[in-house]
Amino acid sequence: MSAQHVITTPPLEPSAAITAGPGNSPTAAAPGGKQRSVKGRLQLGNVLVTLILMAGAILMVAPLAWTFSTSLKTRDGVFELPPQWIPDPFVWENYARIWTAGPLLSGIQNSLVVACSVTVIGSLTSALAAFAFAKLRMPFKNVLFLGLLSGLMIPFPTLMIPQFTIFASIGWVDTLLPLIVPGLFGNIIMIFFLRQFLNNVPDSIVEAARIDGASYLQIFWTLILPAIRPALAAQFILWFMAMWNDYLAPIIYLNSPGKQTLQLVIANFNAQYAIQTDYPLIMAASFVALLPVLIVFIVFQRQIIESIALSGSKG
Repeated sequence: MSAQHVITTPPLEPSAAITAGPGNSPTAAAPGGKQRSVKGRLQLGNVLVTLILMAGAILMVAPLAWTFSTSLKTRDGVFELPPQWIPDPFVWENYARIWTAGPLLSGIQNSLVVACSVTVIGSLTSALAAFAFAKLRMPFKNVLFLGLLSGLMIPFPTLMIPQFTIFASIGWVDTLLPLIVPGLFGNIIMIFFLRQFLNNVPDSIVEAARIDGASYLQIFWTLILPAIRPALAAQFILWFMAMWNDYLAPIIYLNSPGKQTLQLVIANFNAQYAIQTDYPLIMAASFVALLPVLIVFIVFQRQIIESIALSGSKG
């Protein structure tokens, strides 16, 4: 054979030899590609989740923004098509008129008295009850707790007439006492939630404090209360919102305009001024009614996030 017929093959590159060898598959360099593919899918998922959350946030904020926008419009501007999100002109006088159009100030004061007294004192008594059910040793503790939970199964309409009869017999009708006194003894939902939260706190902490000579009240103030503060703050906000927005109980017990809570005042605004198509005035009063709840939420926002984080890590 002559030298002209000799076929020479170029040497294989190391990477080519590895990928094309008889003992290796052609996809030996795939792990890097798989990692890039997984990373790309995760980034796409994060983008989709962010878009969904943004859409949900817009849907949640839109009614509040529309309330504020309507409160700054003229009467004719409410019915313009297409709807105006930015009023033209801005009628700030609507917020000045609400204070003379009805007993709005007294309604805010009454709602603050009811909501603050019930939620502050009631949260403390609920925390004490939850501590007793979770950490103290007493006979028939679980039976008492189940009996307490059974109260959640009784609908409020079945209790309205007996409660009204009792409060009327002691002269509490047309006062704020029927709205305040029952809530001072605690909230069943809050007691249940805090008890479940305290089950994650080791009993050895309480036992060690008792050995050191601390009383149960000292243990509660120094050890238990700081531990349940995030959960207590979250339940406090939910209870405050429920008391602030309560309409059924005030309409049963309150008759005098000076004793009515804010929700009754807003309802009277709606009944009186909706006929006159004065919706900017109604929306201005409604937006003012939203502010206390919004302020409370902003103040306790960090505690709510901590409560969610702790619940997730312990679950």
